Amino acid sequence: MTKLEQFLKRSAVEINKELERFFPRKISRQWMKENVSAEEFEFDLETYQKAVVEPVWDFLDRGGKRWRPSLMLLCCEAVGGNRKKALPFVVFPELLHTGSIIVDDVEDNSSVRRGRPAMHKLFGVDIAVNNGNLLYFLPAFLLYSNKFRLPSGLKAKIYDVCLEEMVRLSFGQATDIYWHQGKRTAVSEKQYLQMCTFKTGSLARLSAKLGVILGGGSRKQTEKLGNFAAAIGVAFQIRDDVLNISSSEHIGKDFGDDILEGKRSLIILRTLKKAAKHERNRLLAILGYATGSKQEVAEALKIIKKYDGIEFSKAKAKELVEKSWKEAEACITESSAKSLLREFANYVVERQS
Repeated sequence: MTKLEQFLKRSAVEINKELERFFPRKISRQWMKENVSAEEFEFDLETYQKAVVEPVWDFLDRGGKRWRPSLMLLCCEAVGGNRKKALPFVVFPELLHTGSIIVDDVEDNSSVRRGRPAMHKLFGVDIAVNNGNLLYFLPAFLLYSNKFRLPSGLKAKIYDVCLEEMVRLSFGQATDIYWHQGKRTAVSEKQYLQMCTFKTGSLARLSAKLGVILGGGSRKQTEKLGNFAAAIGVAFQIRDDVLNISSSEHIGKDFGDDILEGKRSLIILRTLKKAAKHERNRLLAILGYATGSKQEVAEALKIIKKYDGIEFSKAKAKELVEKSWKEAEACITESSAKSLLREFANYVVERQS
């Protein structure tokens, strides 16, 4: 096991403890009073448990790599910050990310997430949408309750970063939705990378910026490590696209989902650019179907694998991360955290699941 794998494993245990400490598995009247509201009339604790707590914990218990909050902790340490003081704030990137993929699954009508039925398939669209939205706001309890006695300036910085990146995420998701609905076919590589920077890069950038801010880093460090993290997010998305159409490198979604959903990934854009006219038209037709068959997915994959879209996408992911790392590493001193950040970049680009 590499040092990074050891770090991620140890961090995941710590992060899971913080999630449970922040959002308990069993809701209580006292927790509601401390975090939500005074009991003006009467709480329905049983309903809160069934409609919120159990669906959210069903999702969180599926695991996930927890790499965003781990990245937050690394960035905090890389600028000389205190890991223990930053730990309670790992709920920000993890719960915001969880909310975004719950909503994303509803929007895409995905069947599977992390190897199990998506939340809306298990509990209904209404429960999933409500919980996805709730998780966008839930971490703010740490700020408005101010139990950690944060200075007002630090609280404002955290609010600003979270709001800024969540707005960007929504624009990225809107772009992705519009494209895979087939309403825009002439998408450029740069437009795709901008979409990914918003959709997947935003939460990674949020994580890094939050770590630097909590670690007392400079504005330059916040910017450079934030940009590095955004590149990692884009690389993660590109790698996801590769894994989704590579049967030997499976992930916790249905194989070929991206084709059935009409996703305009970098692989697809490269194939459309390089393919013969009749292949291009056929691939666009398959991507445009509201529902497709396994045979059509196989046909699309045959066209895709005829060209260099997969290798091109892998190379682009590596290029983006390496370029951003050169700028980031210049603004932080040598440390074990810096070494792990360097290794982190390679992990994301090369991951197999």
